[in-house]
Amino acid sequence: MIPELRKQFNERWAPELYLELLRRLDAVSGTHVDFRCSETPIFLPNELLAKAVRYGQELYAQLAVNNEYRQASDAAIPSGFRVPNETAHPLFLQADFGLVREPDGTLEPKLVEIQGFPSIYGFQAALAKQYQLIYKLEELDEHLTPFLGDLDGASYSELLGRAILNGHSPENVVLLEIEPHKQKTLPDFLITQRRLGIRIASITEVKKRGSRLYYEDVPIERIYNRVIVDELVRKNIHPAFQLTDDLDVEWAGHPNWFFRISKFSLPWLRHRSVPETWFLNEIKQLPEDLGSYVLKPLYSFAGLGIKIGPSRGEIAAIPDRLRHEYILQRRLEFVPTVETPSGPTKVEIRIMYIWDNGLRPVTTVVRTGRGQMMGVDFNKNLNWVGASAGFWSLRYAGFEKPI
Repeated sequence: MIPELRKQFNERWAPELYLELLRRLDAVSGTHVDFRCSETPIFLPNELLAKAVRYGQELYAQLAVNNEYRQASDAAIPSGFRVPNETAHPLFLQADFGLVREPDGTLEPKLVEIQGFPSIYGFQAALAKQYQLIYKLEELDEHLTPFLGDLDGASYSELLGRAILNGHSPENVVLLEIEPHKQKTLPDFLITQRRLGIRIASITEVKKRGSRLYYEDVPIERIYNRVIVDELVRKNIHPAFQLTDDLDVEWAGHPNWFFRISKFSLPWLRHRSVPETWFLNEIKQLPEDLGSYVLKPLYSFAGLGIKIGPSRGEIAAIPDRLRHEYILQRRLEFVPTVETPSGPTKVEIRIMYIWDNGLRPVTTVVRTGRGQMMGVDFNKNLNWVGASAGFWSLRYAGFEKPI
């Protein structure tokens, strides 16, 4: 999206470099990366990136001071998943933005989703580094960086380690998932494990004695929580402890924030970046042009259950007792903005934050695609799409750092 960098990169690109990128990603991950990584990184204009960073902070600030929202989000946490000892704020937060074209021709970030749940903080830094190394990005611009504010690779890693460990010994910290070695995000788990020395545990392998949890007979003092509740329910998994138990353990990413900051938040937000969104049970009369809307279940992940342009029949099939668990959102036409040899490609930018005496932006996750949705599962059999990394440069004048 920075035309001169885009042009230079496309001219220098070669298939053998991309194959080397994939080989190196498998090597640094310690496993095969089973989702598609794009042939190209994305070069983000500074003003656009700074705007997206600011929007994410403004959106969270709206929710944080809204007492009515706080009470409503209390009720949104299912009783069977209401975890005690909730933190005062989310440790991790992500805000996803697609890009639309304004009447004056400028690009404007529009919110797709906001979530108070960890993303691929480990793998994303590794992906960006491999783009830099394999494609020799410093030859395009020596100031290109994937990190926000004044962070670099070392300080980003230190901050992530501080957030996850919180002073505990790595052997007493586990990354908790459901069958982690079968997840597509396994590369992120393994990179995080090697970087911090923590262990990876399936929730079914954790034992409880009194108010303490153990993995392989070693006490767990802190949990880096990656368990998706929706998957826990779908797979009918019953661990040896209940999330509702009052446990002697800290959470790196308290589970309640999965519900509090989520699709549930969207109807509450009033911001230029947020498309019109309603809870399904609060809609008195459906819009005539349903093709211009998206129906989303609140707590699904990776695009599961989303209906683009839902029919009246599909909506009518949702029982009244479940309608509060769905939102109807006006669909936005995200514009293709990345020029590739296979044609213009859309981009979705995820701004990644870590709470560090405030909501601190740290890096981006980028998804590119030409399908109906941006997730890698919706862009199969296409090239120049998939997971990517965003870079910006200090070389461009008139820019305030995105911090």
